[in-house]
Amino acid sequence: MTSTGETLLLTLAMLLVGLVLGRLSRPDADAAPMVPAETPPPPPAPPPPDRIHIDSLNDAVLITQGSWVAAANGAARALLGDRVVGSDLRLTVRHPVLLDAVEAVMAGKAVEDCEISGLGNANRSFRLRVVGDGANGVGGRCLVLLDDVTQAKVTERMRVDFVANASHELRTPLATLTGFIETLQGPAAEDEPARQRFLAIMAQEADRMRRLIDDLMSLSRIELDKFIRPTQALELKGIAAEVGRTLAIRLDTDQRQLLIDEPADLPRVIADRDQILQVLHNLVSNALKYGRVGTPIRVSLVADPGAAGRDPTVRISVADHGEGIAPEHLPRLTERFYRVDSQRSRTLGGTGLGLAIVKHIVERHRGRLEIDSRLGEGTTVCFTLPLV
Repeated sequence: MTSTGETLLLTLAMLLVGLVLGRLSRPDADAAPMVPAETPPPPPAPPPPDRIHIDSLNDAVLITQGSWVAAANGAARALLGDRVVGSDLRLTVRHPVLLDAVEAVMAGKAVEDCEISGLGNANRSFRLRVVGDGANGVGGRCLVLLDDVTQAKVTERMRVDFVANASHELRTPLATLTGFIETLQGPAAEDEPARQRFLAIMAQEADRMRRLIDDLMSLSRIELDKFIRPTQALELKGIAAEVGRTLAIRLDTDQRQLLIDEPADLPRVIADRDQILQVLHNLVSNALKYGRVGTPIRVSLVADPGAAGRDPTVRISVADHGEGIAPEHLPRLTERFYRVDSQRSRTLGGTGLGLAIVKHIVERHRGRLEIDSRLGEGTTVCFTLPLV
């Protein structure tokens, strides 16, 4: 009995163990599926070294490999042309100062810093800085930076010229005024006719000084904006007639007519209205001063479609009938204070700055100025303005 009971208990225990082991060996339908352990993310990559793309720089920048240009930003391509990339500096740029600076850095100099001029189409000045990467020889690379300092140099030159020109041109009327004041304070103090005559001359000299200062200030403002091209569109129709109305009294006094030739379909141009009015006013005023009394002044506006690679423009000319100008004087007419006949110019109220102002305004508009004159026949001044 005891043996049989123990056997039965042992059998039941074995069955119970088998059931438990079988239960553990089967996947439980109700249990959640096993999720593999998450793989830890890789450590963050170290940040790249500090760098900036050369196209984000306003100044012209070149990267050279030896004498070859490996890259150029937009400012450099605009200055030197698109062909500069992938070309030899000695063939495309050919500026001795720039080439010498690159060669010096390639030879082992750390930095080359100097000033150069004559790059590009205009007479511009740049601060040149060439930095090497430390690898000397043909395989080394250079960073060439061109900082445009033209505006700063123009401003400085304008200040120097203003002082020199003002002191030179203002000296004569100032000496005249001083002399007459001393005379009025002394010998002519009680001479009424002399006093009236001297006061009239003093008023003329003071007015001349005022015109001179106005023209100098106008020229200075124009030179400051010389490299900033106008962007607004301008309708030229009627602009010559506006100048004629301004000068109507002087035209009537000299018995002169302002004849205007302008087509009805004159295209618009890119120009500053106030400055174009100033150009026409100066040219018509010169025609009034130096043309013969009673002869007409002709203003013509003609659309020029352009040829031989030239852009289409509007050509404006002002012609008078007068004594004309000798050929040897024509190249210098636009210089400051240059006068063919100094005494006559001063007598007529000229400051010697009118054509200099005209030249700088036309250059700012990217136009062309031409002066043609024949002795005994008259003078024609033409300038062009680009179309919209």
